[in-house]
Amino acid sequence: MNQISWNFQHYRQILKTCIAERNLLTGKPLHTLYIKSLIPPSTYLSNHFILLYSKCGRLSAARKAFDATPHPNVFSFNAIISAYAKESQAHVAHQLFDQIPQPDLVSYNTLISAYADRGDTVPAVNLFVGMRGVGFDMDGFTLSAVITAACDNIALISQLHSVALEGGFDSYVSVNNTLITYYSKNGYLDEAKRIFYGIDEIRDEVTWNSMIVAYGQNHEGSKALALYQEMVRNQLRVDMFTLASVLTAFTSLEDLSGGHQFHAHLVKTGFHQNPHVGSGLIDLYSKCQVSMLECRKVFQEIPDPDVVIWNTIISGYSQNDELSEEALDCFKQMQLAGHRPDDGSFVCVISACSNLSSPSQGKQIHSLAIKSDIPLNQISVNNALIAMYSKCGNLQDARKVFDKMPVHNTVSLNSIIAGYAQHGRGAESLILFEELAIEAANECVRLEPSNAAPYVVLANMYAGARRWEDVAAVRKLMRDKGVKKKPGCSWIEVKKRVHVFVAEDSSHPLIKEIYEFLEEMSKKMKLAGYVPDVRWALVRDDGMREAEKETRLGHHIDSAALDSVLKPSRLSCS
Repeated sequence: MNQISWNFQHYRQILKTCIAERNLLTGKPLHTLYIKSLIPPSTYLSNHFILLYSKCGRLSAARKAFDATPHPNVFSFNAIISAYAKESQAHVAHQLFDQIPQPDLVSYNTLISAYADRGDTVPAVNLFVGMRGVGFDMDGFTLSAVITAACDNIALISQLHSVALEGGFDSYVSVNNTLITYYSKNGYLDEAKRIFYGIDEIRDEVTWNSMIVAYGQNHEGSKALALYQEMVRNQLRVDMFTLASVLTAFTSLEDLSGGHQFHAHLVKTGFHQNPHVGSGLIDLYSKCQVSMLECRKVFQEIPDPDVVIWNTIISGYSQNDELSEEALDCFKQMQLAGHRPDDGSFVCVISACSNLSSPSQGKQIHSLAIKSDIPLNQISVNNALIAMYSKCGNLQDARKVFDKMPVHNTVSLNSIIAGYAQHGRGAESLILFEELAIEAANECVRLEPSNAAPYVVLANMYAGARRWEDVAAVRKLMRDKGVKKKPGCSWIEVKKRVHVFVAEDSSHPLIKEIYEFLEEMSKKMKLAGYVPDVRWALVRDDGMREAEKETRLGHHIDSAALDSVLKPSRLSCS
């Protein structure tokens, strides 16, 4: 190698090729030449060596190259921050970010993305607010990263969507793709569809894949398959992500036959050895109750399994109570293979511990999760821990995890409440339920101030707890904001004629006979021991007498519709 006459241009071109091809075998000797000062030192070349080692997954070597850089510039910092971000070490990336004399947009985007990939909403949003505060203009990558960081915070996602529309960032396909993904993940399929069908001219393969997955996640597999077929007809490039998305659709439909046929197609094209596609196959077979031996066979055909496919096979085992030991064994094998567990890994293995009713093993996994570099506030891991401790009867530890969580979702609430109820502590379960339900309803009122539904739910809950002043306060709030509850409505079709019943509306021609029948039925029900729960008549009009409350409850529109069902012959005569 020393006999070759090197010049700077030639050297730089080979180094760039090594980075593009992730060729460490040739790149390391180039670095040796550089270190021995056979090539003139420069920040430019040092930056390229940071990139080389980073792209080849050699973090320690990338850090050494950075530390040896004589005069690191913002590009140097961005390269090493990106290297740590790829290894999920956002805290180190942030320390480096704080050392940059003048961070640029790439610096902010890289660190926000690092937090977003870990599901760390708060630091990502703080960075976003901070960069706006110092006058940085965001771009589509910034907004996509912050939307990703929002995770299941649908209110924040909606606000960011508004920011995108106001700033013209809805022209960025990456922003639209991220919105489709996170709206659909949170169950807002209609919003995802509205975005997808509204950006016909700028869709790319990722957009199509995102929408196929969206349909699959929301149990509309037939629409996902139809979209895939349309994609093929339009001669769009189908890649591993598209195929994995189609497998998600088969899984949502529990279409094992179609899945088998698609598997045969994958074998013919060679995609069955791709980790993303293999993960989709394992998920399909495990959820369709196919033998885990078939899943294991798919797994073994993957030449270089990644963390995602390990998680999928662990999840497959954990879904079967009798195979939970195998799930724990797979978790150990994954670590021996050199993979660091992520939040998905912990959720799957904690579920297996729950199936085994093994709090001791669960505690070990809990300790490992704390020592790992996943965020301690990862809601999915905490939810799994609450469910596991509750199922094992360890309500004290379940409550500790619950109380330490910065935010809760319905899974968190259901798990802790069910844990109390299942272990003979129903009174505590009810108290907790009332507290959290009122808290949740208040949040809904804050997020949707013009929607009457959360006000009504909140008033009913306060009434059930006999908190009359709070009931009055909710009603006053509705009046002050001009929010009106739409009257309920039921209808029934008899002999091709539709009969409509609206709350407190007596315009139906047979209303007198219907009410007489309701009174008769009410008397019989009381004789049989029925006691009307008049709390639910408290949504409107203060000062109502008990008899009036019972009458209002008895004349509920659904009761009228039921009466119509019982006497269709009379309605047909009208």
